[in-house]
Amino acid sequence: MQASIGQPMQLAQAYQHCLGIARNHYENFPTASKLLRADLRPAVAAIYAFARHADDLADEGDATGETRIKQLDAWETLLERCESDETIDHPVFMALGDAVRKHQLPIEELHNLLIAFRMDVTIHAYSSFDELRFYCKHSANPVGRLMLALHGVDSSEAVRCSDSICTALQLINFWQDLSVDLPRGRCYLPQTWLQESGLNSQDMLGGNISLEKLQPVLKHALQTTSDLLEDGVALLPMLPFRLRLQIAATIHGGRRMLGKIEKVTQPMEERASLSSGEWKTLLLPVLKDTLFPAFAIKRKPA
Repeated sequence: MQASIGQPMQLAQAYQHCLGIARNHYENFPTASKLLRADLRPAVAAIYAFARHADDLADEGDATGETRIKQLDAWETLLERCESDETIDHPVFMALGDAVRKHQLPIEELHNLLIAFRMDVTIHAYSSFDELRFYCKHSANPVGRLMLALHGVDSSEAVRCSDSICTALQLINFWQDLSVDLPRGRCYLPQTWLQESGLNSQDMLGGNISLEKLQPVLKHALQTTSDLLEDGVALLPMLPFRLRLQIAATIHGGRRMLGKIEKVTQPMEERASLSSGEWKTLLLPVLKDTLFPAFAIKRKPA
């Protein structure tokens, strides 16, 4: 890890601080870090630490919405400073600023994440799928774009495919978490979709709905999400091996999760998840798609 001139010890400690946050708060980080090149792990930890704290500001505790927005504004002020100020006295932003400069990361994607976190504070239902995709554009797509930038992948087609995968993953999380989000006052199924079955977001939030009416909405949601995920498969040949392995696993995991969600009988009460055994069954197809990515594009998902 190269340190900024004049503060090698402080910078090393700042990166260690971020790595500690990632390992303590994100259960998948140790696994993901083994797939990353060692020289990229500190930068990924800095990005994660930045996003983790912003997410907590938006969601955790009992602060008012107004207070949360002000705290996110203050967090963004530090982000604006860190790109050019190497002496910034905050471990997350000292590490993040170094990562942005060293890897020429698109800092606008970090600002985009903050737009999504502000939306978490102020918006709890979506009128249309276009509105929901706008949220995903800021909440999920920046992560993929930052990972591409870290690996020096910058073609417009790679970015487009990455956006499709990231949006699909965000949507999968929404459909997986209906039983979690609805009691918290959040409905991510677009109002236009619900209206086609005679439902609305208030019905969903109140739990006053017929599963018979909800099933066509969920079927449409899962198919739309699957189409996005498959659209992103073309990204695989454009990636270096380690990242390709990680994304192939992500795609196969997403496919399997969509199938699990479809089989849930009480989607407003149950949360689908993948067991370690189910992940193990994906090892061979993931390896096959990693080694032969061109064939992954031609094959239809099982």
